[in-house]
Amino acid sequence: MPLTVTVHVDNARGFADPRLHVWYTGSTRTEDHRPTGKDGFGPVFEVRPVRPTFGFTLRDGERPEGPWEGVDHVFHPVGRIDGERVEVWACARSPFTYRMQPSTPTGESAEAYLSRLRDAGAFRPGGYLPGSGGLSGLGATPLTDGRMLVGLHHPTAATVHLTGDFNGWQHPWAEQPDPDRFVPLTPCSAYGGRSWIWLGITDRLPVGGEYRFVVAGGVAQDVRVSVDPYARQLGPDFARGNSVVVDPTTYHWHDAGWRRPRIDELVLYELSVAGFSEADADIEPAARGRFAGVTARIENGYFERLGVNALSIMPLAEVPSPQGPSSIGYDPSLFMTVERDFGTPDDLRALVDAAHAHGIAVLVDVVFNHTSNDDNPLWGLVLRWPNDFAGGLYFNPHATRWGNRVATERPLVQHMLVDACKLLLVEYHVDGFRLDATHWTVMDHGFLHRLARELHDLVPDVVLVAENLPNETDLNRSGYDGYAQWAELFHDKVKALLRETPWEGQDATPDRLADALYFSRSWFAAHTNNVVNYCQSHDEDSVAQAVGAIPGLDRPETRDRKGRLGLLATMVALGQPMIYMGQEFNLSQPRNVVTVDWPPRLDDHAFFGWASRLIHLRRRYPGLRLAGYDPAGEGRHAWILGPWMDVRHGGGRAVVGWRARPNDDPWDTLVVLLNFTPYDAEVDLELGRPGSWVKLADIDTVEDIPPAGRNWAGAPTALHSQDGRCAPFVLPSSSGFVYKWEAAP
Repeated sequence: MPLTVTVHVDNARGFADPRLHVWYTGSTRTEDHRPTGKDGFGPVFEVRPVRPTFGFTLRDGERPEGPWEGVDHVFHPVGRIDGERVEVWACARSPFTYRMQPSTPTGESAEAYLSRLRDAGAFRPGGYLPGSGGLSGLGATPLTDGRMLVGLHHPTAATVHLTGDFNGWQHPWAEQPDPDRFVPLTPCSAYGGRSWIWLGITDRLPVGGEYRFVVAGGVAQDVRVSVDPYARQLGPDFARGNSVVVDPTTYHWHDAGWRRPRIDELVLYELSVAGFSEADADIEPAARGRFAGVTARIENGYFERLGVNALSIMPLAEVPSPQGPSSIGYDPSLFMTVERDFGTPDDLRALVDAAHAHGIAVLVDVVFNHTSNDDNPLWGLVLRWPNDFAGGLYFNPHATRWGNRVATERPLVQHMLVDACKLLLVEYHVDGFRLDATHWTVMDHGFLHRLARELHDLVPDVVLVAENLPNETDLNRSGYDGYAQWAELFHDKVKALLRETPWEGQDATPDRLADALYFSRSWFAAHTNNVVNYCQSHDEDSVAQAVGAIPGLDRPETRDRKGRLGLLATMVALGQPMIYMGQEFNLSQPRNVVTVDWPPRLDDHAFFGWASRLIHLRRRYPGLRLAGYDPAGEGRHAWILGPWMDVRHGGGRAVVGWRARPNDDPWDTLVVLLNFTPYDAEVDLELGRPGSWVKLADIDTVEDIPPAGRNWAGAPTALHSQDGRCAPFVLPSSSGFVYKWEAAP
């Protein structure tokens, strides 16, 4: 018996005389078919193909010029057909051909439907209703009447069903399907008519319930049981990884009076949730390596004592890799989940709440350039057309050095990533983000500008930090409101000088030292807000580790001195300083190892005591926080030592110094001196003002004036000048100083 294919077409454009235009792969033959009937879906055609593989589309009337079904002639490839009679369905909203009847759209857009719900007060205050690119209702959202709104973005599916523990995981493709327990979702046009979202409201899925979506059509193998891309949490069974419903509105916040620090006020502290406290004997065992461990350190005043006012927390999204010394979290499975090993979503909320109560901002590291290659729910979830690239909608065919590459250039993907950040801002009260690996070679910068614009619209003082290496100028935006980039020049130049050997692209010479310390202005930055200075991070060997790897420098006293100089340079350079966990006690640690080996008694730890006093000094004095487009050009910064000057003022040596005058008050005038050479340097200092200069800090001590300390102009370490000069002055090897002007005693 010859093959017969019954083709159902929805005729979405309402053609008066629909014709099915058929063509065959590898042949010039075409056919036009009139309908043999009509059903509730649309016209029905009978095709007896001369080849088992053919494509088709709909045309109005017999004229070749049409009109046709789609502007781009949306063909519906059927693929190879087996058997004597086959029934397929096709609809104008998708290029796929289905073996099941596709669900019929409501005729109402997701935006209109959700707006009606919002206007009726259906959504609980405190939760984020996804709305990037238009209201979408994606994920699982508890409603005020106790029901649950669920939504999945899928532009090419034929049907989508909700399944979960609430209905015994029933759906049409279950082993023993029970139609009475199915929960079908309805397609609604979305994103300005450019895509489709599947929505439904049910009273059967509770908060805490586990669920998945069952997608038929538009996926490999026709049917896929999928995790929710917008899931806020995954279930405790790591093998299954089901989505879990979270109600983000039940946590009672205490941060109504919180004031987010300005960019120029920030002192950042990068930490890993797991590594920070897993070996901390001062933390209860059950809290170690979890959100609760960080919260405990916040509440016992550790960070206030240290002086930092912003935590830059390494990624919190779910990752498939187990926690361990080298698990850094940069392989996310999804973007809105909270890592189960760290605790619950409310545990994260409690961490942020406690941080705000103690005057500390919280930035979250987000990885949008790639996902896990091992557990990747988004891979192939949405195929845009038959024979689409295997990764589908969410991935770019070009890989990164970490594996796959997220398609950040596509607006439909951008919507999800922007939603992820907005959700963290609204439901977790975070203060900003550090975006991992944002260079144009792995991430679309149009997306980054869109992200900044939309997040600033939602939270005007949101903090945005980018790991954009090598640094690029286009992320500066208007300067003050641009991304703060990790400053590659500062890190590499300072690390090279401390090691006395080249590091990455920088050598151990004075070249570009002043550029690095002056907020990399000649390198990439337009404003001091565009810079985060650091000499340690999770991606870099610690100073002690890097210095100790050099023959002749692997001595405790050398590692200590170099570690102090690196931290001092970080705190006095123009731009925002960042330290990495353990740097406050000069921990020797290789890159990407996150377990912190805590000293037994911090009260007796000389490096920690010095570091905490230095950080407080940074926060106390505006001369150590000069901000703007060009403080030197505005008369607030003046070089007094530098390798480009004459020999009496540092010429030819890695010696720098500057005078900071942040305002017209002479008592705020500071002088900063740094010597990166491994030998003493005799120089002449142009202090610029006669009087006494109190030594606030050097490599060994930090002592402020009252009320913060007991230092004064009559101290033996003070400098005294009648003409505003001090000559000669000896800078010991690997040293630094901060002096403050005072009237003569």
